[in-house]
Amino acid sequence: MNAFEIIGGKKLKGEIVPQGAKNEALQILSAVLLTAEKMTISNIPDIKDVNKLIDLLAALGVSVNRLNKDTYEFEAKDINIDYFQSEEFKHKGGGLRGSIMIVGPLLARFGKAAIPKPGGDKIGRRRLDTHFLGFEKLGAKFVYDAENNFFNVDATALQGAYILMDEASVTGTANVVMAAVLAKGTTTIYNAACEPYLQQLCKMLNRMGAKIAGIGSNLLTIEGVERLGGTEHRMLPDMIEIGSFIGLAAMTGSEITIKDVCFKELGIIPTIFAKLGIQFELRGDDIFIPAQDTYEIDTFIDGSILTVSDAPWPGFTPDLLSIVLVTAIQAKGNVLIHQKMFESRLFFVDKLIDMGAQIILCDPHRATVIGLNKQTKLRGIEMTSPDIRAGVSLLIAALSAQGKSVIYNIEQIERGYQDIEERLKALGADIRRVEAQPSH
Repeated sequence: MNAFEIIGGKKLKGEIVPQGAKNEALQILSAVLLTAEKMTISNIPDIKDVNKLIDLLAALGVSVNRLNKDTYEFEAKDINIDYFQSEEFKHKGGGLRGSIMIVGPLLARFGKAAIPKPGGDKIGRRRLDTHFLGFEKLGAKFVYDAENNFFNVDATALQGAYILMDEASVTGTANVVMAAVLAKGTTTIYNAACEPYLQQLCKMLNRMGAKIAGIGSNLLTIEGVERLGGTEHRMLPDMIEIGSFIGLAAMTGSEITIKDVCFKELGIIPTIFAKLGIQFELRGDDIFIPAQDTYEIDTFIDGSILTVSDAPWPGFTPDLLSIVLVTAIQAKGNVLIHQKMFESRLFFVDKLIDMGAQIILCDPHRATVIGLNKQTKLRGIEMTSPDIRAGVSLLIAALSAQGKSVIYNIEQIERGYQDIEERLKALGADIRRVEAQPSH
């Protein structure tokens, strides 16, 4: 098992380029199945979850040609529909949450699909009902094969429909959109997710010949078309990485420039970090963060404690709440972090408390952080990463702490962040990969 060994307390300096967006990649790559023509996709992050999906596409019969580190050509001309029933697919599809995303495009183009019951991250229950209910509204029929743990889907005649999503799920909306673009007639999706990633997918589908109106709002209208053609697409930079690097700069008092951030697609994210007292300036499309010895959390106008909570876009993304929580540890002032969307995302705060953070875990959804204002440094400890985002939050805490920290289960971090060790080293971080087993 690999671990990161970190000697913290050093100021970092330099430029860092965010990777392509992981959550966008899972949708965009699945969409190559909608056409037999060539698709060229660039700024693809080189991370496990994305590479597993590319493997799965290749196993389905998609011709995959890697042009350089972040650019691929895909051609889904000869798809082997029977591959669904194979043991290999059960193994590959079951080991990857993103595999659900191939169902919409396959139903649209071939009228049938099957998926094994998927696994996932330990951040609470993540239902897939939204996907299935959407497909059923379009006329798909589901048969659950309990013996083999498979969902078989028949969708020989998808028909446009009015769909009110039971939750504004990003992957659920993306999947239903991909199924609807080739359905007969008009589909209306209300309470649709409107994240930049989903806007990117819809814009790409329109370039392929789809007719989607309302992009960027929660009401999408889709006129079904006969067929889609190929196109080129470049992924947005990963907003979660950008937020993580802003928090990292503040916690370590470092001067960091984050390159090519597509600032207008970041929504409320920069505002929330500004509320923590972090200064930054936009230079072209780069965010420059000066070295700051101290940063002070805003209060509400009446002087009451600031609350930061997550919400569907354009609200604050839940993936960055753990980063805000960690960053607040060394701020001047207090903040209440309210994690509404997942019930076990805050369970890593015990490790931060062990490091010397002043945090009160109020309940599974809320934590109050009492800022140390850099009067006391955190101390390095041994810890294990429970999920991708908590892993990077612990990494930021370790880089700002006095002494040595060891983080186990870094496979979780590497599922979402490419070459993170090399990129941090380039900023001057003292981090190295070691083989180790947790002592507890």
